[in-house]
Amino acid sequence: MKSNTAIKKSTTTPPISASMSKPISKQKGLTVISWIVVIVFLLFQGVIAMNVLPVYITDSSVKEIMAALPDDIKAREASTQELKNMVIKRLNINSVYSIKPEYIKVKKGRGENIVTIEYEPRGKLVGNLEFIVSFKHEARVTVR
Repeated sequence: MKSNTAIKKSTTTPPISASMSKPISKQKGLTVISWIVVIVFLLFQGVIAMNVLPVYITDSSVKEIMAALPDDIKAREASTQELKNMVIKRLNINSVYSIKPEYIKVKKGRGENIVTIEYEPRGKLVGNLEFIVSFKHEARVTVR
């Protein structure tokens, strides 16, 4: 009989300490240091976005030009040099001046011209921290 009472005493829950007994409604939000860490993180993300987003906006213009190229009748009838000049003019019309003519390559294939634009824009983020983004776009233009 003594063994039964010993078992009952060991299975009871331990008493709640004073630090755990505070109600949840008394707990507050983040500390000042936590807020500073969150704000610094968000500011750093904002700096990255402000410097990298223009690169992606420029790339979206390049994508549109390359996507429209196979459907253009003038592009189908153009030689390789004329096709390269046509792409350069379209880039200038869309205010894309960061892509140099040496980044654009036009190769002749069987019954098609393959236009490739490959470039790596670089820029500064903060101090000596820089970014490099690599893009490559290709369009196949059937020849008439």
